[in-house]
Amino acid sequence: MASGLIALLDDVAAIARLAAASVDDIGAAAGKAGAKAAGVVIDDAAVTPSYVTGLSPQRELPIIGKIGIGSLRNKLLILLPAALLLSAFAQWAIMPILMLGGAYLSFEGVEKLIEKLRGESRGEEAAAITDPAQLEARQVSGAIRTDLILSAEIMAITLAELPQQGLWMQGAVLAVVGIAITLIVYGVVALIVKMDDIGLHLVDSGRAPGAGRALVSAMPVLLRALAAIGTAAMIWVGGGIVVHGLATFGVDGPEHLIHDAASAVGNGNGLLEWLVTAIGSGVVGIATGLLVVAGLHLVPRKAH
Repeated sequence: MASGLIALLDDVAAIARLAAASVDDIGAAAGKAGAKAAGVVIDDAAVTPSYVTGLSPQRELPIIGKIGIGSLRNKLLILLPAALLLSAFAQWAIMPILMLGGAYLSFEGVEKLIEKLRGESRGEEAAAITDPAQLEARQVSGAIRTDLILSAEIMAITLAELPQQGLWMQGAVLAVVGIAITLIVYGVVALIVKMDDIGLHLVDSGRAPGAGRALVSAMPVLLRALAAIGTAAMIWVGGGIVVHGLATFGVDGPEHLIHDAASAVGNGNGLLEWLVTAIGSGVVGIATGLLVVAGLHLVPRKAH
């Protein structure tokens, strides 16, 4: 009886050690894959605050909460099962899908640049809506649609880092990355959009009025900077994905050119090498975005 109990406890301990090792493996794989998706995460965090700009301050956090829940649905209920199906039955399709997403990000970034140069704004249509509930619903649905594209890129980049893992491990890592990135992104976004309220509280309470006024004054600058960072991230991340995809299919000239330029300029300096790589990817992203813009806008106009 005692020996049977000891054997059972040994089995339980072995299972526990195996589970702990699996958790460690999932955490390590999720960290590595999540780092690869960092550019898209920056883009996601930079783009989202624009969806609550101009809305009632009392509705900012509830709106971010709705977008965050929509983002989790995108990742866990739509993209995770789709990614596992691709991994099981059509691994060849992962890179083309990544490249399509990269082309879309490049297109979005280039369109924003063109709008900026023309003095146009995508917010004009939203400003014409006078019903707050309708405006909120429109902003939330628009943010969730954009998140679907960015989340698809995050999940595809993550999956591409797990080619030798089993289906169960892939699913677990995708879920961990999806949940962690969503919490981080929307936690940061919530902090950003409430910075002015925090500043006003510091001023009104008298605890740190100088810091409070600095926070309030910094908000417009921060939002403009985030918009610029989001646009730049779309272009360099999209271009980088296209460059890597082309190399995968044997067109490795752009990747070698960017790598050689980064090595020559950086000369062992990691920051300089990254900067040159980002600029090179950005050039490819702008070229890709312009091609898509031309295909979507110029060709139909000529046909008419």
